[in-house]
Amino acid sequence: MKNFGTFLFTWILVISMNTGFAQNFMESGFRKNTTYVLLAHPTAGNIETIKFLLDNDILKLPNVEFIGVYPSNESYDYSQSVELINEPGMGKFHLQKVEAKKDTASIYGPNEWTNTFKNLFDHSVGIFFFGGPDIPPELYGQKNLYSEVTDPNRHAFELSFLFQLLGGRQNESFVPFLKEKPEYFITGFCLGLQSMNVATGGTLTQDIPAQTYHKTTAEDILKLKKEQMHRNYWPEVSTDTMLMGISFHPIEFTAHPFFLERVKANKDLKPTVLSSHHQAIDVLGKNFIVTATSLDGLVIEGIQHRLYPNVFAVQFHPEVPDLYRKGEKLKFSPTDAPKSYYEIISEQDRKFHRKYWETISKAIKSSIRMQK
Repeated sequence: MKNFGTFLFTWILVISMNTGFAQNFMESGFRKNTTYVLLAHPTAGNIETIKFLLDNDILKLPNVEFIGVYPSNESYDYSQSVELINEPGMGKFHLQKVEAKKDTASIYGPNEWTNTFKNLFDHSVGIFFFGGPDIPPELYGQKNLYSEVTDPNRHAFELSFLFQLLGGRQNESFVPFLKEKPEYFITGFCLGLQSMNVATGGTLTQDIPAQTYHKTTAEDILKLKKEQMHRNYWPEVSTDTMLMGISFHPIEFTAHPFFLERVKANKDLKPTVLSSHHQAIDVLGKNFIVTATSLDGLVIEGIQHRLYPNVFAVQFHPEVPDLYRKGEKLKFSPTDAPKSYYEIISEQDRKFHRKYWETISKAIKSSIRMQK
């Protein structure tokens, strides 16, 4: 019995130590001769998404590894991420938990994270920012009118990291990290785009239906054109269990050359994209320019930085695996025939999405070349 107790204690200690090491990669496993890209908010789902894109040659980075970074006080439980990266075939993925206090004095300036942020920046070639819940409006100078804030600590961490990477109007004297490495890669999807905008001094429309289209009930919102609905409001008025929570709608490119020259999209194309948001950019952040909008021009769908060529983002979700494979069949409205995401978008739309990922791959490779 004594031997069993000793074994049990040792086993628990080993598991505990492995979990700790798994979340402290910069100290326990970092290798100087390896190229790393950072993943903010590295949930199991986000890690699996990047793995899918790599495995299916959509994200073309065969010799790159990934470090997920997140604050210790974030609401999300990363135990599933720890388990996932320890599975066979997941050796390219790592985690770095960053200690955080709840009383961070300044998001938009030097703070307790600055040295850690700089270390992560110095030892990586880029970073992805994923989707998520609403940013606290007080972080862009507004009262909360329509925002549902569920993870303020995540937002404080990501906004502070982005501010220190890019700089912003909140503190013009701060010298952004990218001034040292202007080819560094940064991109965001949905919330990621909004975070990049807010971090650089921009603001958000807190609710598109209410503030842009002046519709405040689901019934009235559903009277809008489908292309004006940036998420699905049918689940609020129907009990149909096959309804999807997202929306598909076309976007339009602006005169800015990003999509036409860099992504090499057809100038007449208005690609259908997967959308799941109720907020959008209002005032643009410092040094950003608009690359795409909704068809009515009222919602910004893409941005690029004026000074740093590999910093760009989109309001939609090009990363969702079911855009590239035949998945579950769902409906937008109760009267629709069920279809998979793969069936909803055309081959031309899918080609556009793949070209966008080729642009991301090339941007990261450009960042790698400039650091050698």
